[in-house]
Amino acid sequence: MYKNVLNQYTIALGISTIISFCSLNAKAQFVISAQLRARGELRDGYGTLQTTGYKDAAFISQRTRLTLDYKWSKLIFHTSIQDVRLWGQDASTISIADGNKLGLHEAWAELILSNKNDTSFKTSPVDYFAIKIGRQELVYDDERLLGNSDWLPQARRHDAVVLKLLQKGWQLDIGAAFNQSSEAINYNGTYYTPANIPATVKDSKGNLANTPPGMIPLINSAGISAKNGSPAFLNPPGTNALNQNYKSLQYLYVAKKFNKTKISGLFLSDQFGKYILDSVKNVSGADEGYIYGKRFNQTGVNTRYTTGLLVNPAFGDNNQLALTGGYYYQGGHDKDGLALSAYTFTTSITYKPNNLSYTAGWDYLSGNDGYSTSTTNHRFDPLYGTPHKFWGYMDYFYAVSGSPTGGLSNPYLKARFTSASKRFTTELAGHYFMLAQDQKDISGQPVKKHLGTELDLTTGYKLNKFTGIDLGLSYMAATRSMEYAKNIAPGTSGLHPFWAYLQVNIKPEFLNK
Repeated sequence: MYKNVLNQYTIALGISTIISFCSLNAKAQFVISAQLRARGELRDGYGTLQTTGYKDAAFISQRTRLTLDYKWSKLIFHTSIQDVRLWGQDASTISIADGNKLGLHEAWAELILSNKNDTSFKTSPVDYFAIKIGRQELVYDDERLLGNSDWLPQARRHDAVVLKLLQKGWQLDIGAAFNQSSEAINYNGTYYTPANIPATVKDSKGNLANTPPGMIPLINSAGISAKNGSPAFLNPPGTNALNQNYKSLQYLYVAKKFNKTKISGLFLSDQFGKYILDSVKNVSGADEGYIYGKRFNQTGVNTRYTTGLLVNPAFGDNNQLALTGGYYYQGGHDKDGLALSAYTFTTSITYKPNNLSYTAGWDYLSGNDGYSTSTTNHRFDPLYGTPHKFWGYMDYFYAVSGSPTGGLSNPYLKARFTSASKRFTTELAGHYFMLAQDQKDISGQPVKKHLGTELDLTTGYKLNKFTGIDLGLSYMAATRSMEYAKNIAPGTSGLHPFWAYLQVNIKPEFLNK
């Protein structure tokens, strides 16, 4: 208790010190802002099909953030502290035994080394050059491959360093990240276990045992360790890398706008720790059971690279017509060490004659052919983006439960209305989901490619300058092929999932001086 009180006084003292410093420096700006976002959801098949006979689920989640921003001619400093929980997740009276509920979403500093727009710099060889260091969001373009996934209560961030260069309209960012789960005291090498794993696990005989170090247990549907089980995660990593966080990452992003056309290119390489399938004997009384799992304390990494271009031309005085075209290729090796050769492309056209806008598009993400004997993986992984924006708001693909083996083909239509005051918006989107590649079931029969059709209706209203209210309704008409794509036993699921949410987003600004 005394430690928590001391921490609170320390934070208050630190804020007071920064405010005083800003008062002495007229060129500095200090901002304290916050966010409280509460979202109630009704789920009847969100993320995956619900088993026939199961009841709907309802809950309310809340994100609370406190953000501190300090801006000076030579430095930008940003800290975002957040608390994420469900209403009622904690007892109404808690003790210090319940642990620390706060988390650090962002904490970075941007050291500005050159800025031609700032007269305090005696010389500036380039328009802008800075080094951004620390825990930060990586957000580029439409967030297809790199985004903050802000829809999730916990969102996404990276521990990274980024070099930022602006020169004559060109933007060039070079970033790198390196993950480690130990300070390597009396430790051989820099091995990395890429997940938050449970402290205990049930062995093959059902006896409780400590999780072996460096191992992610394989668990069957009964919660018992088994050779053919799935990896067990206490909190799965918030990435799109199929529940395995990267060991290290490097990227180069280049962008330039030519009149009304923006062209951007990305080259990203990420490395995943190698593992072996292993087992550990556990003796409990007269029982001798085994804990099966992936042991990550192995030498070397599996390196994957992704590269491609995105083009966004616009036409008309008010950009009434906008086009999008992009292509990305993935090669190297996937997280499991398989040779990788995959791709994705996107194309869309948006017409906005007035307050209404209309969009037609098609996203294609390659997958594995169910009739092929190739050992090369052709399933494209959309890196660390924001899947919720693209492939249906019910998050059936590349978000909650990963990607289908056969990839995804998704033509879609959207219509959006924005009021003249821009306080009210509403959108209706329709997605037609198909497997990208041919597949066959366990009996060898072909699987129909059509997975389902989803309709998403969303409405937003800005109550005042810091409060927004959002309502969403989603419905899907799924086919039995969706059961195949989700690895669900045929004929056991409802094929008409429904999802609804109501969200209040409050973002006040307490201080700006």
